[in-house]
Amino acid sequence: MPLFTQNKRIERLNSTAELFSKYPHLMEHAKQFESKSPEPVDPKELLYIQQREFAATTPADNSVSILGSDDATTCHLVVLRDTGSGATCLAHCDGSNTWTEIPLIVNAVTSRSNPAKDGRLQLHLVGGFQDDEKISHSLSLSILAAFQKQKEDIHLETCCITDVNDAVKEGIHRPLVYGIGVNVKSAHVFPATFACRGPAEELRSARTFTGGQMVEAYDSSRELVKIGPCRWTPNNDMSFWLSQDDETILQYLSTSPNAEPPHFVQHIKSTIRFLLDHPTADGLFPGGQPQFYRRSEDGGWRRISQQ
Repeated sequence: MPLFTQNKRIERLNSTAELFSKYPHLMEHAKQFESKSPEPVDPKELLYIQQREFAATTPADNSVSILGSDDATTCHLVVLRDTGSGATCLAHCDGSNTWTEIPLIVNAVTSRSNPAKDGRLQLHLVGGFQDDEKISHSLSLSILAAFQKQKEDIHLETCCITDVNDAVKEGIHRPLVYGIGVNVKSAHVFPATFACRGPAEELRSARTFTGGQMVEAYDSSRELVKIGPCRWTPNNDMSFWLSQDDETILQYLSTSPNAEPPHFVQHIKSTIRFLLDHPTADGLFPGGQPQFYRRSEDGGWRRISQQ
């Protein structure tokens, strides 16, 4: 079924500029969205989603109130919500396999919804900017086209992407909004910042860094973060990067070296150190079983024994 906005069908698009020209209310809404100051999110309410991860839950969840993700430059953050059940999914998409990923997102919401309950699927897209390689533009069009191919009717509510998520500072293009949160209880979607990106931030980053594809990071039925098992091969050559200056790391390990947040290089280095400390992932997953984390009484995530 087609993608809609304000109950009008969105036709096939050749550019994001065409989208905003045909549906100017999307641009106005995007400008309102990006004008808001980013809200800091309480880690005790948060489930943080890393690149190539998605997670879905419902308002009945006692462990997670907010799904959030940031550090999106050319990447796009995707929120899909069923207004009837309140089931909500957030994904951090980088274009690695968009046509496979979008059906996973849709299924994550519809499988947690009751078809008998009146509601509709609402879509919020944030991310990208006017990068030199036009990676953002390509990803924007791919995501929109993939949603248009789904069998469900999907209603585009927020579209703060590429052209309209772009700011020029000292002659350099950068995103206006790098991160968002969605409150699964209230449906509030907002620009956000995060002091905590756990649990197991380095392990999850290592999975993506070594080519891991999109995975579901949360078991909402048991309210458990689930990681792995992952696999990677030893690569001592990557220690080379630890001796390089920040500019070299940015130029070779980022799709958008001039637009990365300040902590990008340190994040890359900590991920590489983790991989050097764990040449294979076998010891991280005894018996080939995932790692599980449960919300603890102090509000953090605590690793628990195999389930």
